[in-house]
Amino acid sequence: MPDKPVVLIVDDAVTNTMVLAGCLKDKYQIKVASDGLRCLELVLLKPEPDLILLDIEMPGMDGYEVCRQLKGNTLTKDIPIIFVTGNDQDEDEEKGLNLGAVDYITKPVRPSIMKARVRTHITLKQQRDQLLSMATHDQLTGLYNRHYLLHSAQNKISLSLRHDLPLSLVMMDIDHFKMVNDTYGHPVGDIVLQKIAELLEKHCRQEDIVVRFGGEEFVIMLDHTDLHDAEEKAENLRSLIEALNPEQLLVTMSMGVVQLKPDEDNIAELIKRADIALYSAKENGRNRVVVAS
Repeated sequence: MPDKPVVLIVDDAVTNTMVLAGCLKDKYQIKVASDGLRCLELVLLKPEPDLILLDIEMPGMDGYEVCRQLKGNTLTKDIPIIFVTGNDQDEDEEKGLNLGAVDYITKPVRPSIMKARVRTHITLKQQRDQLLSMATHDQLTGLYNRHYLLHSAQNKISLSLRHDLPLSLVMMDIDHFKMVNDTYGHPVGDIVLQKIAELLEKHCRQEDIVVRFGGEEFVIMLDHTDLHDAEEKAENLRSLIEALNPEQLLVTMSMGVVQLKPDEDNIAELIKRADIALYSAKENGRNRVVVAS
């Protein structure tokens, strides 16, 4: 059974919090913050909220400033915010909506209206999240897809160059995969791809980008990892894959490893060099790791 959506209620008045929580607790997980600073802390903790109900008049940081900070943070900017407030002037509502809130509800709250609006905005968020996932993930393996890598790599490259931090990339290809499909059929080939994807995701860090690049090719972008450590990581993965035996088949992978150079400012050159190293691994017997010179 899927987890209930999470609603974060932010209000300094305990009575208001109890009323809102009472309306919603049957269908949603409830998190509560009594001030703006606590809201900014809780919003980054898992489970992350799917919706925030935000009061305006609070001690210290008011709701408008909380909204402004949430919308200015790439990690929280897409969480829908509904202002729930006693401020009922048109200019208050206009200000809240201009800051990025999706709705504005005045107190005293009518439970039926509250439930309906929360349900609507959570449904919209879930639909948006699903579309985003479909656009950025490979449907067979669940890994990120080529589009996501090309889109997100630029940020990692820029940070690496700006802060002089190492960034490496491993390109890998299943050896003789066409033979697997031709001999055992595409359903077995699909299972092989899925099992390898599971292994790669299990043995990579959360900050790494693990990608099904296309067909039987995979790419891993490794943050804060120099060439030596990337080679060691690739060799470990190569060994694990050789021992995997998906569908009782011996499957191996060839890999090319590169580190970002100071004069490289785009992903295309990095992929090109990794592909050359991968080709060298294929030419020199397969089931091996080759580091780009």
